[in-house]
Amino acid sequence: MISEEEKEELKIELAKLEDEISTLRQVLAAKEKHLVEIKQKLGISLMNELKQNFSKSWHDMQTTSAYKKTHETLSHAGQKATAAISNVGTAISKKFGDMRNSPTFKSFEEKVETTVTSLKTKVGGTSHTGGSFEEVLSSTAHASAQSSLAGTRLPEGEEELQC
Repeated sequence: MISEEEKEELKIELAKLEDEISTLRQVLAAKEKHLVEIKQKLGISLMNELKQNFSKSWHDMQTTSAYKKTHETLSHAGQKATAAISNVGTAISKKFGDMRNSPTFKSFEEKVETTVTSLKTKVGGTSHTGGSFEEVLSSTAHASAQSSLAGTRLPEGEEELQC
């Protein structure tokens, strides 16, 4: 237990501390207000501060050993993946090249050319060999369109409008 005298001393000390805290809060509020005024004069906004803080944090993170190790590992993995994809692409290109030169593909190509020439002759197109794939498709589509139009009858009254 404490005596009455000690209680009085503690009450006085408590009042002094509360008074000091109140004074410090007032001083802090005044300093914060002054800080805001200076920042406004310098053109420093909250957004600028956030950007600076973010940049500093990002820089600090990039300098950590964990970040550096992770970056190196991912970079190495990316290089390995690029090399692997390149090798797959090269292998596929080689396979297509080999296939294009194979007797089976040559035979298929000759059969397609023969069929196209035959279709052109039957449809009434000129019987010239060669031409690009696009030309062959175009002429075949044109011939097909003519064949389907020839078999179509127009209703009465519309026949006169045909050119």
